Amino acid sequence: MDRAISVGWYDLPESGRDDYLEWLHGTFIPRALEHPGVLWAAHYRNEDSITPLPILRHTTDRTIPGGYRYLFLIGARDAHVLNALTPYRQKGKRTAADEKMLGMRIGERRNLFVEEGRVIGPAASQREGEYTPARCIQFGSFNSGSYEDEDELLSWYADYRLPAMRVIPSSLGMRKLVSVSGWARHGVMYEFTSLDDRARDFRAHEAKDPKTAEWTSAVVSKLVHAPGSPNVAQRLWPPVRAKA
Repeated sequence: MDRAISVGWYDLPESGRDDYLEWLHGTFIPRALEHPGVLWAAHYRNEDSITPLPILRHTTDRTIPGGYRYLFLIGARDAHVLNALTPYRQKGKRTAADEKMLGMRIGERRNLFVEEGRVIGPAASQREGEYTPARCIQFGSFNSGSYEDEDELLSWYADYRLPAMRVIPSSLGMRKLVSVSGWARHGVMYEFTSLDDRARDFRAHEAKDPKTAEWTSAVVSKLVHAPGSPNVAQRLWPPVRAKA
């Protein structure tokens, strides 16, 4: 199974963006998919119109790169498969053309995650291929405010949020992730049938139980998110199939 995910967040300049996207989707991704143990790749654009919850906190550390408008994900069998694709291992191996395109990324930040837990949602049959992530995802990357909060965070995911995503109608599934490398110690990827379906279902489920909503607020308010997190994003590649 695809137990490891590499995620890169970054921005792009207006000038040359179309050339970059053509290169990424037509050259870079197909090459990455040929690497043994790599099972999928996907590219997303953040929906800047989504207003974050007022209780969310973000890091104030200016040494943390601030890009967030694009997310590039690679899924693999395990973290050691992705080792060969890290910038550290790729030094001196990339072509000048690749380096030029990668150099267009602004404020790039990376994490390599492994899977802590996974649930399959009611809409999983709508997945476009065996591994392809949904057309709409929400991806959070964060640290707990204190190591003393880690047990509660574990409990909240295990006892509430993961089970909830097993029953929310528009959910394809959810993965809770922990970091092998990168600033964020924790990651979470939610998959939805569409942006509109997410907006309708996600908070509505939580609102059914005031006690759970109160717990959620308490847990979320303790987290320190990466810039732009959580990303609500729509898939650019693979192209989204038209509904029949």
